[in-house]
Amino acid sequence: MIGILLLTHAPLGQAFITAAAHVFGTRPERLEAIDVIADQDPNVVKQLAAEAIARINDGSGVLVITDVMGGTPCNCTLALREPGKTEVITGISLPMLLRALSYRTDTLDAVTEMALAGGQNGMTRVENRACLDSD
Repeated sequence: MIGILLLTHAPLGQAFITAAAHVFGTRPERLEAIDVIADQDPNVVKQLAAEAIARINDGSGVLVITDVMGGTPCNCTLALREPGKTEVITGISLPMLLRALSYRTDTLDAVTEMALAGGQNGMTRVENRACLDSD
């Protein structure tokens, strides 16, 4: 099962885990978050991320999801990316995370692509009474 690490500005990572647990009814396994605080030493963040990746990787690989390209959390992943073992995507959204969690028994490449598709498909303009009519 693909491990998933959320590496985000505080408090986003833990909030996404809470939301995912709400949707699935339980906290998904092999899912961790590192919430980077302001002015945190990037070397410490890299070390925490490397340790988390080692913990949640059962040999299937780890998908690291960050919040914004160019931010400290994303920049700290540059040395962690290892094609086929650790992939990194940015622009986290709840649809992206839920899609990644739903398909994580597939290959790392497939889970990465499904997560990206979930993020892209999760963005849409809400018009009229769309939210009210979906019940």
